[in-house]
Amino acid sequence: MSIYDLTAYEVLQQEDLSDLKSKGTLLKHKKSGARVLLMENDDENKVFTIGFRTPPSDSTGVPHIMEHSVLCGSREFPVKDPFVELVKGSLNTFLNAMTYPDKTVYPVASCNDKDFQNLMHVYMDAVFYPDIYKQDKTFRQEGWSYKLDDPDGELTISGVVYNEMKGAYSSPEGVLDRVIQSSLFTDTTYAVDSGGDPEVIPQLTYEQFLDFHRKYYHPSNSYIYLYGDMDMEEKLRWLDEKYLSHFENEPVDSEIHLQKPFTEMREVVQNYSITSEESEEDNTYLSYNKVVGTSLDEKLYLAFEILDYALLSAPGAPLKKALIDAGIGKDVSGSFDSGIYQPVFSIVAKNANVEQKEAFISTIEDTLRKIAEEGIDKKALRAGINYHEFRFREADFGSYPRGLMYGLQLFDSWLYDEEKPFIHMKAIPTFEFLKEQVETGYFEELIREYILDNPHGSIVIIRPEQGMTARMDKELADRLQAYKEGLSAEEIAALVKATKELEAYQEEESAPEDLAKIPVLGREDISREIAPIYNEERQTDGVKLLYHDVETNGIGYVTALFDLSEIEEELLPYAGILQSVLGIIDTEHYGYGELFNEINVHTGGIGTSLELYTDVTKVKEKEFRATFEIKGKALYPKLDVLFAMMREILMESKLGDEKRLKEILSMLKTRLQTSFLSAGHTTAVLRSLSYTSPIARFRDITSGIGFYEVVKDLEENFEERKELLIENLKKIAGRIFRKENLMLSYTSAQEGLAVLEKAVPQFADSLHTGEKESHGQCIIHCKKRNEGFRTSSKVQYVARTGNFIDGGAEYTGALQILKVILSYDYLWQNVRVKGGAYGCMSGFNRIGEGYLVSYRDPNLEKTMEIYEGVVDYLKNFDIDDRDMNKFIIGTISNLDRPMNPAAKGSRSLNLYMNRITEEMIRREREQILDAQQEDIRGLATVLEAVLAAGELCVIGSEEKIEDAKEMFGEIRTL
Repeated sequence: MSIYDLTAYEVLQQEDLSDLKSKGTLLKHKKSGARVLLMENDDENKVFTIGFRTPPSDSTGVPHIMEHSVLCGSREFPVKDPFVELVKGSLNTFLNAMTYPDKTVYPVASCNDKDFQNLMHVYMDAVFYPDIYKQDKTFRQEGWSYKLDDPDGELTISGVVYNEMKGAYSSPEGVLDRVIQSSLFTDTTYAVDSGGDPEVIPQLTYEQFLDFHRKYYHPSNSYIYLYGDMDMEEKLRWLDEKYLSHFENEPVDSEIHLQKPFTEMREVVQNYSITSEESEEDNTYLSYNKVVGTSLDEKLYLAFEILDYALLSAPGAPLKKALIDAGIGKDVSGSFDSGIYQPVFSIVAKNANVEQKEAFISTIEDTLRKIAEEGIDKKALRAGINYHEFRFREADFGSYPRGLMYGLQLFDSWLYDEEKPFIHMKAIPTFEFLKEQVETGYFEELIREYILDNPHGSIVIIRPEQGMTARMDKELADRLQAYKEGLSAEEIAALVKATKELEAYQEEESAPEDLAKIPVLGREDISREIAPIYNEERQTDGVKLLYHDVETNGIGYVTALFDLSEIEEELLPYAGILQSVLGIIDTEHYGYGELFNEINVHTGGIGTSLELYTDVTKVKEKEFRATFEIKGKALYPKLDVLFAMMREILMESKLGDEKRLKEILSMLKTRLQTSFLSAGHTTAVLRSLSYTSPIARFRDITSGIGFYEVVKDLEENFEERKELLIENLKKIAGRIFRKENLMLSYTSAQEGLAVLEKAVPQFADSLHTGEKESHGQCIIHCKKRNEGFRTSSKVQYVARTGNFIDGGAEYTGALQILKVILSYDYLWQNVRVKGGAYGCMSGFNRIGEGYLVSYRDPNLEKTMEIYEGVVDYLKNFDIDDRDMNKFIIGTISNLDRPMNPAAKGSRSLNLYMNRITEEMIRREREQILDAQQEDIRGLATVLEAVLAAGELCVIGSEEKIEDAKEMFGEIRTL
């Protein structure tokens, strides 16, 4: 029997997607009108997604709140948080939901057949039969609600999405993205924010929320996607019988309308908040934005990615260079947003000034006019095409399942034209077309038509305002106070009652018989085998080679590791700068723009990093090995070019180029500032660990706050510091890039090994020679500070850390289970569900580092109190065997992620460098699979040791940090 024999569906299209080793089929469910797309192949990492067109009409964030809420219980799974139950107890390789400007998608992935079916079942039930109609508490918890603890207390607003979006609106990048979109699409759904504007979210009523679900969450408005190696006929039959056949086809008006083109460009100015200590000078964001056709034009869809590369994104790209040379902004970037119906091409100058607006516009337009007349650098175009084609063929999406990323890309056309779901999956003919157009003036014509002569655009300026967060918080507090004063005693009592009822609901546990309805695998469903390690020690031309024999589709993945262990502590921040500079500064034979293009024409790219490895057999000695690594990938015949370019970067870079060094420092400073707002949790954890851990201190002074402080000082005092900077960069390069300091890691199939061995001698023998200075092992000094870092954010990132091995505890595999238990039970319930934070995490590693951290958290002291309660929680840990199994399965899910060839090689290298043996991994897996509740209770000593260390770091709002100033040793502005 085939899918053609399934009478419930009509087969509309079939496509041979040979470039993706897949067969595509488009179907329609006859009764309900649901659209279904299959991608059949031999990928064991199966993906299911159900999506809906969900165009909002306002910025209350109703699509976003709905995305959170439908995963909080449904008809067949009436528990409070089935999503968390699945995270805890499934072998998923991806499990999430995402709100976009015009769609909401619910994707899951798993390699286990039984688990995959369970995930599909819970998600289908969640979207069509959620519990949101039974009570309003999910809406109030996930969306927004008034919070009043007693009649005389302060009235506030709480809610997970509300706090998440307060965090998003604290970031200038977040504000910029939203304003760009609303500036260009004044009459369509893109004019409003589907995620929700914190100022507008409290206008959403419970009834409007339910109406949104009734309108859009119907099979007639759905898009169902199945990818991978499975019995498609069985899945289609199940979808029909269990869900789709229970609905009639009811046309839903969810069409995404095109914005009528503008006759002239618009200008929008909006403020964002900085702290009272930050300068308003050099802190403005200028952006120039144009609407480019529609995402149904597969040629434009890729051509503008190539133009973005050639004009803006590549180092040395002419438009970026023109703006930097004109002194407009410290960092210039481009983007092409093709995930909406009408894609947007943007040029952004960060850390500029409002007065530079006219110069910004004229520099862009004059430069583009010149390029359109004289022609774009052909090598840059070819490099851009090769860069994107290499990535399309390699299909390496890191930890994300390939099928997930294909599915999201399908929506870029399927959502807007049901007959064109596959156009972006068949990219190779488009790449061939674009290669043929390099010499024809095609790309120059695109610049004229879609940028220079296109009035459908906007200038968006996001400018800083000191203390704006504090002002807005006071205005909100005053509004809420005035609202409260206008309430009767009965109405106030009703608010207090509602607050207590929500808190009681959050305290309530789901009934055991309901929890039992969530399908769970057993421990017997999990293999006790560990993933293979691919390490073979070899020598080639006197250089140690760690070879990873993996099938790679003809690509060789090379990592050259140079020992950094003898670089003194005071030089380490300069090693971080060297790593940032190499590859984007002129060399003896290339300008830095030409260098980047040369690399991308011939290879899959080159990157550098600083890495740290710890000897897990000597944890108490805190021994570690630091390396400077340069990584690259290329097809086997191009490996010699890859090594030649790596050599050019390491040995021929012009480290004395003062102008370029100043530009890079400015760019680096801006990007670090951005990361502190978007990933404040990782920054806070690293900083807190660095108070007592030399290993974390190394990371902090080469990539964290310690590094930022050096970069900031160098950039702001460049004239006085430049000679020292250049001297240190050259000193480090001369000391580390030596043959005796080199080790290679190489991932390829056997036929790629001989090619590598031929290429190595020329590379290794060209490195620095001569007498090597000996400086001995680097000694790193730590100092406990317990810092509070003030930012303009409206939310906090609250970290507590400590080393549990120093505190007398030991590492065991059960700590990986503890991470799942804390992150999705204790912390989730207390910090997220009750506290309203967007996220909370914990972690424990083999070298004894333990941490608890919150993400976009409205609280500070309350969160610290929750951390203090974790020891009692563990001492009294008592759950049934089914729940224990769930936590174990969720832990294995984190460990057993499918790996692409590059990941297999890098995992093998990491294990080797950290001295982690196969036996250690096997023991850890056994400890996880055999863990009992008493093992978890025994881990209370680990948390006692972490908390006893007394290390903390908070990044957050001025007000919250000042209110809690007693807990900090130092308070500073970040």
